[in-house]
Amino acid sequence: MTGASEGSGAEKGPESEPDALARLYDLDLEDNPGDVELFLALAGRTGDPILELAVGSGRIAVPLAEAGFEVVAVDRDPAMLRRAKARALAAGRAVARRLRLVEADALDVRLAEAGTFRLAFIALNSLLVLGDRSAQARAFGTLARHLAPDGLAVVDVWLPDADQLSRYDGRLSVEYVRAARDGGPLVTKTAAARHHSGGGIELTAIYEESHQGGPVRRWVRRDRLQLVGPEELVALAKAAGMRVETLAGDYDLRPYEPGADRAIVLASPGEAAIGAARARARRSNLDAAGHVRR
Repeated sequence: MTGASEGSGAEKGPESEPDALARLYDLDLEDNPGDVELFLALAGRTGDPILELAVGSGRIAVPLAEAGFEVVAVDRDPAMLRRAKARALAAGRAVARRLRLVEADALDVRLAEAGTFRLAFIALNSLLVLGDRSAQARAFGTLARHLAPDGLAVVDVWLPDADQLSRYDGRLSVEYVRAARDGGPLVTKTAAARHHSGGGIELTAIYEESHQGGPVRRWVRRDRLQLVGPEELVALAKAAGMRVETLAGDYDLRPYEPGADRAIVLASPGEAAIGAARARARRSNLDAAGHVRR
């Protein structure tokens, strides 16, 4: 498959800050949060092609490609895409051929295959880092615009409770001391969070890494989250013209109940979206026929 922009191979020379933060992102998620199995099961239900927005380093997209599904993965961070490409190539050339990496913004990307994706999703809190509520609504619109008439959209977000939010007052705490499995340096992650009214959380992560007795390298990552409650998640899906099939509270897709630490919405295209997708398909078929005649 070909893309508008695809991640290139790993950079040579000293590691850049974006590449270091992408690598450390993988270290943060070294233990599977449990969602990979969910998306593999959903892909088995829907079939492909599959679209992932905010793919990051390919933690979910690559296993989907390994399972035989055709996947298009979008991210605006070239360093993350480089990690995703390297992960896919490590899984084999056949896997890499099934994964198309597109450098673009999830808020306004318009792929040529819009209206054909059987599964489209934003995983593990990525919706929260996309910006304000308006940006999150645009991301839902991107999902809806790309779904096939029988497609399924999935968005997964974290729901911190009041006790957690009360501790987000800017204090620093050690989150982990961890060594990469490839024998890399020991990494100490210190993090601070500050909760603001209106559901905003400012996150600062400080990574210090070194080999025993060696110099210390320090990297800092800052993010701003815009929290989304379960009712807001449903409203965003409906505002994008989709029908909500399920609001789940965990990766086993048990129904959401108050107190759950996640909200996962599964939605399908509404009538207007189905009509638009069919119209796009008809235009595409007509264009193809006209091209053949020429």
